Amino acid sequence: MRASIAGRSIVTVVGALLLLDGSLQLASSPMIAEAMTHAGYTADSGPRVAVFTLTCAFLLLIPRLSPLGAVLSTGFLGGAIATHFRIDGFGSPPQLICLALGVAMWFGMALADPRIRSFLPAGLGRRSPAGWPAGEQSRYR
Repeated sequence: MRASIAGRSIVTVVGALLLLDGSLQLASSPMIAEAMTHAGYTADSGPRVAVFTLTCAFLLLIPRLSPLGAVLSTGFLGGAIATHFRIDGFGSPPQLICLALGVAMWFGMALADPRIRSFLPAGLGRRSPAGWPAGEQSRYR
C-alpha cells in the first residue's frame, strides 16, 4: 500500500511538471518562440507542442489512464532528448532533465501498479496464474 501511494505521488509530481511545461509553452512567450526556432521548429509551434504535453500530463494524472500517459510521455520525452542531442550533443541539461523525468515516471508507475511490476525481471515476487503478483490486485480498475 505504501509503495502504491509513493508511486502515485511520484507520477503526480512528473505530471505536474509536464503541466507546468505545457502551460508555459501555451503562453508562447518570446523566450519559448526563440527556443523553438533554435531547436529547428517554427516559432509558432509552441502551442501545438503544448497541447501534446498537456494531454500527456492529464493522462498521467488520471490513475486509470496513467499507463497510456506514461507511454505517450515516454515518446514525447524521447523526442525531446533526440532534438537536444542534435543541437547540443550528448549530456546537455535538457536531455538529463528529460531522462530523469522519464525514469522517475516509470519508477513511480512500477511502484503504483502491479501490472507494470510484472514486466520487470524475475526475482521480484511470485506470479499468480492470472499474471498478477501473488496477493495483489491492480489499483486501476
